[in-house]
Order: sequence, then C-alpha cells, then structure tokens
Amino acid sequence: MTRSNMLARTGALAGLCLAMAAPAALAEPEKYEFDKDHTSIIASWDHMGFSRQAIEFTDYDGMLMLDMDEPENSSIEVTFNLANGGFWVGTPGDEQFENHLSSDDLLGLSEHPTATFVATSFETEDGETGTMTGDLTLKGVTKPVTLDVTLNKAGEARGGGKKAGFSATGTMMRSDWGVDYAVPAVSDELQLMIETELLAASPDDAG
Repeated sequence: MTRSNMLARTGALAGLCLAMAAPAALAEPEKYEFDKDHTSIIASWDHMGFSRQAIEFTDYDGMLMLDMDEPENSSIEVTFNLANGGFWVGTPGDEQFENHLSSDDLLGLSEHPTATFVATSFETEDGETGTMTGDLTLKGVTKPVTLDVTLNKAGEARGGGKKAGFSATGTMMRSDWGVDYAVPAVSDELQLMIETELLAASPDDAG
C-alpha cells in the first residue's frame, strides 16, 4: 500500500469515527418540569428548644435541564413566589404568624416578593448520589447553598413519558440572608428538605 493510500484510508477512518461520535457530542440535556402534586420543598428550624417548626413553599416556577449521561451538564432554575400565599406553615388559621414571616423582620416580602435558586454545579461519582450547589437569592441577598442529592428513580411515568424522582437535603444559616430575627433563641440554621418528581416536557414544550 502506498503512503498516499494509507493516509487516505487513515483520514477516512478518522472521519467515520468523528461522524459516529457527533450525535453523542451534540446531545443536549432534556427539559423536565415539576410534578407539583408530588413535590414538597420545606425549611425547618428549632423553636427555642421546644419543637421543630417548618415552612413549605407552595408557589414556584422552574425547570430542570437534565443530562442523565453527563449530570454535570444539567442545570436548574427555580423562582419562588413568596407573597400572596406562596408558603404554608401548617397553621392555616394563624394569620399573625404568616404576617410576621412576611414582614421586614423576616422575609421582607413588600420589597422582595420572590426568591430564586440557580444551580451552578453538579458533582456525582455514580450518577445516583452527589451534590448540587447553586446561588440562592433571598431578601435581595445572593449566597451559595449546597444540597446532597439522590436520584431515587428514573423511568416511565403513568400514561407515558419520562419521569425522574429526587430527594435533596441541606442547611443554610438564615442570618446570611439578613433573616436574623430571634437568633439564637430560634435557630439560625435552617434544615432544607426537598422531595420531588419531575416530568420530561413534551417535544412541543421542550424548546
């Protein structure tokens, strides 16, 4: 075989390999949306040593761009609508407590009615457990929060389509966001607990 023929065959083989690899390289994360009937986002605190109390965030919008093969390429952005009943404290008749949470002592919703979380990194070694770090903006302050995340299950949803379920836990010091009323009698540290199921968007909604 002449040198020119060898180079030609080598070039053709390289081109074939690149063509075969291109679809994987160009694969993009899939859009997933929250199944709000099967999602809970809760922050809890120690109340003067007597008990743990909690707030559940019920009004939020966002999406997860999920890459199962390369989780580090995933991204998530969520906006929490805190004003006008955007949270639940387990005591629906206690308007005084809810009003205090909304006041400048705590969440300051008159000036900052929303909070946002934008993931900045995902780390995993096995594709099922890992950490997600993101920027939480609350009361006009942006600081990082890290969550331990577990992929509970990924599969087909009832009625078709893809579904993924996750659990996530973490902590934050509320005073870092200027929410320091009654610290330390009421704990500065908040425990974060998230249980969520997400549904892959239909092709028409994935753009």
